[in-house]
Amino acid sequence: MDAINLEGLAIGLVTFLIIGVFHPLVIKGEYYFGSRINWAFLLAGIAALAAALFSGSLFWSGILAVVAFSCFWSILEVNHQTRRVLKGWFPMNPARKDYYRKKLEKMQKKEACAFHNGQTSLTNISITEET
Repeated sequence: MDAINLEGLAIGLVTFLIIGVFHPLVIKGEYYFGSRINWAFLLAGIAALAAALFSGSLFWSGILAVVAFSCFWSILEVNHQTRRVLKGWFPMNPARKDYYRKKLEKMQKKEACAFHNGQTSLTNISITEET
């Protein structure tokens, strides 16, 4: 055995850090921008994916691919974050009550007033001025 290859270990560590960074990005992004933040995640993901394809280094190509797919996954997570806010698990941005009201109405119509698998019903949720 000539040498230990630490590139895979480094990619794993950086992947862990990237996921850790994207978690608060999704929460803060949804709080301040709602689902409009999805466009930023999409464009950043496409740019990172293109950079990964043309990177000369396997290490940096892997890191950029992880960033790209973390961006794409964040689009899904923003929608889940909106649901978590409506359930009261995360704070609602008081400046965006109309956004949450519209999302709630849309979700109630789409999901027949209840989440799947017996989760919390949306019928008891209301957006009031005190919220």
